[in-house]
Amino acid sequence: MGSENLHFVNRDGGKLSARIDFPDGGRPVGYAVFAHCFTCSKDFRAPVAISRALTREGFAVLRFDFTGLGESEGDFADTNFSSNISDLVSAAEHLQKHYAAPFLLIGHSLGGTAVLHAAGEIPSCRAVVTIGAPGDPGHVKKLLAGSGDRIASSGEAEVRLAGRRFRIRKQFLEDLEKPDAETKINRLKRALLILHSPVDNVVGIDNAALIFKAARHPKSFLSLDRADHMLSDRTDALYAGAVIGAWAKKYADIPEAAEGESPDHRIVARTGASGFYTEIRSGRHALAADEPRSAGGTDRGPSPYDLLAAALGACTGMTVQMYARRKNWPLEEAVVRLQHKKIHAADCTDCETREGYLDRIDRELELVGPLDDAQRDRLREIADRCPVHRTLHSEVSVPTYVKKQ
Repeated sequence: MGSENLHFVNRDGGKLSARIDFPDGGRPVGYAVFAHCFTCSKDFRAPVAISRALTREGFAVLRFDFTGLGESEGDFADTNFSSNISDLVSAAEHLQKHYAAPFLLIGHSLGGTAVLHAAGEIPSCRAVVTIGAPGDPGHVKKLLAGSGDRIASSGEAEVRLAGRRFRIRKQFLEDLEKPDAETKINRLKRALLILHSPVDNVVGIDNAALIFKAARHPKSFLSLDRADHMLSDRTDALYAGAVIGAWAKKYADIPEAAEGESPDHRIVARTGASGFYTEIRSGRHALAADEPRSAGGTDRGPSPYDLLAAALGACTGMTVQMYARRKNWPLEEAVVRLQHKKIHAADCTDCETREGYLDRIDRELELVGPLDDAQRDRLREIADRCPVHRTLHSEVSVPTYVKKQ
């Protein structure tokens, strides 16, 4: 389904910029809101990669720029931790009004602290995830180094954060002291997943311990081993997103009849600019394909021909089991072993093609159970009737259309 750029209005009337990412090949299993890190934006590497990983798991994710950041309206100097919470609630309200109410809140760094405090104001929220989050919003003062005194004495000061300049006012620092973080976390009443790196030198791992200790069950912790605070290595961010997706499904309210339904039953395959690793989506099911290293791939998944043989194997096993059950035959297990290869046409005695190469799939069928010889012979015949087998032996039309941008 792709992505959509959108805007929504916060409680102060400011227009905030957002982007919602949808899963391919089916209705979302749930909606999430992502809150980015302090002075970051929705388009930083971590939120983009994590959102991408979550869409692979079937989720739709709304990521947005807080007031005064990224493409959102407003003056950052007028914002504070309380306004961040308010922006989060506005994002959730927009989702509920125009798409579906979010059940999941995800926050990175100070965004993680914000989702802990905003969850109580979002009734549809059932699960919360923090990534490298401070246990208390007051932790941000440490990032301001020596600027705190200047801000306190002058009322405001320009500070340099992540290579960019921001104007911060005294009210921002004062607002950080208001929240009772421990009490908020203790009264969360939502499932909680805490992700943190033991080598995070911006927000120490002790913050994860503080959050975990204050929270009530159900709560979980995952170490993002060797990741930096910003999750600047895309593989770390994708890993975090995959873990979040697997964990969150336990708390998603997925109607049984709607799980991964796709109105046109399309399979979606996505191959990147480097290598051959391909992400495949079939409804709510995630698959992968690749090529061996010898062919320029990374061997992170079966090859396309292996997937073709796998489809034949699955279809064969299902077909013979279906027939055996209908006949009440004692087939305990059907094991199908397959191997695809290219052979010289001249080596095939029963093939019409006589020149060049052709494809051959050797199939071995093991029928486990106390079957007699007649039953085994019949099941071998039935194997040739599986729909995929028939497709491979029939004329197949594959029209190709290039999608217009």
